[in-house]
Amino acid sequence: MSIVTSQVDAGTAAAGLTTRRRGLGFIRILLSNGKATVGAVLLLIFCFVAAFPGVFTDDDPRADAYDRSMGLSSHHLLGTTAYGQDLWAQVIYGTRQSLVIAAVAGALATAISVIVGVAAGYLAGVADNVLSLLIDVFLVIPTFPLIIVIAAYKKSSLTVLIAVLVLTGWSYGARQMRVQTMSLRNRDFLQAARARGERRLYVIVVEVLPTMTSLIVAQFLGAALYSVLAAAGLQFIGLGDPNALSWGTILYFAENNEALQTNQYAWAVAPGVCIALLGAAFALLNYAFDEVSNPALRPVRRRGRRGVAGS
Repeated sequence: MSIVTSQVDAGTAAAGLTTRRRGLGFIRILLSNGKATVGAVLLLIFCFVAAFPGVFTDDDPRADAYDRSMGLSSHHLLGTTAYGQDLWAQVIYGTRQSLVIAAVAGALATAISVIVGVAAGYLAGVADNVLSLLIDVFLVIPTFPLIIVIAAYKKSSLTVLIAVLVLTGWSYGARQMRVQTMSLRNRDFLQAARARGERRLYVIVVEVLPTMTSLIVAQFLGAALYSVLAAAGLQFIGLGDPNALSWGTILYFAENNEALQTNQYAWAVAPGVCIALLGAAFALLNYAFDEVSNPALRPVRRRGRRGVAGS
């Protein structure tokens, strides 16, 4: 009995140590990886702009109080739209909804991925067969046509838009979670937890999920990136809420007013650049989490290379 207890304690301690090492490893990689650092800085800037838009502009983004189609100036950094609205103010205030879509849709899609994928991988048997079939069905459905059909039918509000993005964005992550959970299912620390009579829910929440933290965060970043790009695409083709203020709706009105054909380049370029930068922030941060979860992706240190060459 004492031998089993010592094995249980050793397995639990090893699992906790592994989790702490992963957390410290991510911090080290974030500080030493230039791409991840740039991504973190970009994301923090966007979060600050979304939280405090009044710091960056005094103009009302919806007020058509200025001359139409004005060029760039010290009073209007990006000029004005064909409706006489300040474009800089619109881009600043549009940051908030774009970030909300990324955060909420990314978090919900990740939650579904974790629940379905981990349950399938850990429970195995009939549960795995049923959940795997569900995952496969959503994986083979043509995503963007389905998004367009649902969004057009429901006359997208922000809530419907997020729901559509979640519905079509969880399956790929669930497949990854299932595979990772299957690789952990028979590890010693999980067998130790089962040996001391822990319930399945406890084993999954306390033992399995902490070891998959980097993969879960990476899944969230990927889902957030997908949500930003897909939402902007839907809003650009007119399937979003035209009364909402986001980068996608700015592009929609720019296209409707032939911004590029009438030399109003900032109207079309500025929100597109912001979408690209926010997407780049999520993608660059993903590199750091990939390196934590997969040591083979970590760059070789120069000292190690010299040592190999010297030998």
